[in-house]
Amino acid sequence: MTIRLNGDPFDLAKPVSVSVLLEQLAIDARRVAVERNQLVVKKAAYDSTVVTDGDEIEIVNFVGGG
Repeated sequence: MTIRLNGDPFDLAKPVSVSVLLEQLAIDARRVAVERNQLVVKKAAYDSTVVTDGDEIEIVNFVGGG
C-alpha cells in the first residue's frame, strides 16, 4: 500500500498505527506532531490511529532554540 509521507509517496507492507509508523521511521514520538489527512492526531491516539492506503501523513519535528 502507498501513503503520502510529507508530500512524497511511501510504501508500507500493511496498515499500521501512527506509533508503529514512527517507530519504523526511527522518529521519537515525543518530539513530533503528526497530521493524518489534514487532521492533527493527538499523542494519546497514536496507538489507535491506523494509517491505511492513500492516507496523507505529515510529520513535523519540534525545534528548540533561543
